[in-house]
Amino acid sequence: MSTKQAPRAEAHRQESLFTDIEPVAPQRVPTVELRAPLGGPTRYTTMESPVGTLTLRGDGEALGGVYTPAKDDSTLGVPADWVADPAPFAEAVRQLTAYFAGELRDFTLPLAPAGTEWQRRVWTGLTTIPYGETASYGQLAEELGRPTASRAVGMANGRNPISIIIPCHRVIGANGTLTGYAGGLERKKFLLGLEARVASA
Repeated sequence: MSTKQAPRAEAHRQESLFTDIEPVAPQRVPTVELRAPLGGPTRYTTMESPVGTLTLRGDGEALGGVYTPAKDDSTLGVPADWVADPAPFAEAVRQLTAYFAGELRDFTLPLAPAGTEWQRRVWTGLTTIPYGETASYGQLAEELGRPTASRAVGMANGRNPISIIIPCHRVIGANGTLTGYAGGLERKKFLLGLEARVASA
């Protein structure tokens, strides 16, 4: 077991990848409630997926993190005090498996990501972007009441610990570029492509 510190810093990247996907006019779904993590040991498990080995962590009741491999395909370094325990993640694994199979669009899981008040506001905003749709950093900043805070939205987006389920991959540049995904832009493109195919089927 690695003793490297986690979670890995997921700062907003400047790389970009052009795509034919464009952010659309705001179309939103109800927000997902995010609660504070409980005390006690951090539990974790891993699962295989089309985007590589995912590391899931949580407090035993709610999910606190879903980490894809990094751009270099390295997986999350798990601290020595984390407890390997797949049992609390059975439903999360089931729903993620169904998502990748194109059989599930909306996750129904208790979520408890640790972050600042601003980060949690942004992450809550991410949960309102519908499956198969996208939004720009500027659109989210406007909706959060800070129209000049596109960069701050991007930085918070890049630090989202619960990838896929809190859909930071659905945020793209105003000109249609894919930017700032900790797992690499090819993974972001894969997730958007999967959702686009399922949504149009």
